[in-house]
Amino acid sequence: MKKIYAITDYKGHFGSKWEAEPYRSGFDRRELTEAFKEHGYQIEYLKPAEICFSDNWLGRNVIYTSSEEHGYHYKNYLEDCVLSLQMAGANLIPGYSFLRANNNKVFMELLRDRLLGEPLSGTKSFVFGTTEELFDAIENDTIAFPAVIKKSAGAMSRGVFLAKNKDELIRYAKKISKTASFGVQLKEKMRVKKHEGYRPESFYQNKFIVQPFIPDLKNDWKILIFGDHYYILKRGLKEGDFRASGSGKNYKAGLNAEFPESQLDHIKEICQKLDVPMLSLDYAFDGNKGYLLEFQAVYFGTATHTFCDHYFTKEKNGWIHKEKAFSQEEEYVYGIVHYLQNRDQKSS
Repeated sequence: MKKIYAITDYKGHFGSKWEAEPYRSGFDRRELTEAFKEHGYQIEYLKPAEICFSDNWLGRNVIYTSSEEHGYHYKNYLEDCVLSLQMAGANLIPGYSFLRANNNKVFMELLRDRLLGEPLSGTKSFVFGTTEELFDAIENDTIAFPAVIKKSAGAMSRGVFLAKNKDELIRYAKKISKTASFGVQLKEKMRVKKHEGYRPESFYQNKFIVQPFIPDLKNDWKILIFGDHYYILKRGLKEGDFRASGSGKNYKAGLNAEFPESQLDHIKEICQKLDVPMLSLDYAFDGNKGYLLEFQAVYFGTATHTFCDHYFTKEKNGWIHKEKAFSQEEEYVYGIVHYLQNRDQKSS
């Protein structure tokens, strides 16, 4: 029987699951173990502190969890461990880059730009590490208005604002990127006076994203993909708001999601380019063009699976829909196994 190693968090939890029992405990490990066994895989769970990095990890299949605990401190530690396994030759599923992109929208944008580019994404974002960098972009007329500005970390549309002009953009940027305390600011001002030509540190170093605003959208869609199973949830906008994520407005799932099926091939192409076993996409369509707003390949919310009674899949004669028959754990395992089978076929 083939083996897979699963890196949990310090509590022994693995993955993210809607309505997990106990609360926020992730996937049911017993169900995961049984589902992998049915596909011919033995799973071994390891907490990060239990990993022996001096072992021979070359070619071993490793899946892993992330963390959303306060401050993302433990997630930072998980990144260290997962990157070390990748450097040791482990076959990470998915690769470390996607853990780095989890709840890190700046890196997600950099990854999106490198792997997909504007033609597949439908849009081009700008990332900044300080407000000073933003000022330069504004001075060079790089940014068109209105524009959407986002914090790098956050979910449910928290830290997302619509700036109608330069002044609003600068105000929102300072709001979400401020880092320096009063003491730090005072020291920097003293250094400016003491040292001629000294350039003070930026007081605004929380990284952020600026994106073009897509007008006249009435909704977006949350799409979860496990292997070749596509679950779709339509999310309406609140009146007077441009954000669908977390709105709780007019959710319609599965066959009722009113998703333009002509765009499913676009979604599939995005999946193939990213080359991961599963994906969570925020996707919009303005009647002419599709837009990938955000994506996650690790530790994403699974409520869409719960809301859907059907999923879409592509067969020889085109896209069809099937009645949901798999739990969240079974779909997770299906995504991993489907990915490994495709990888083995490509290498043979």
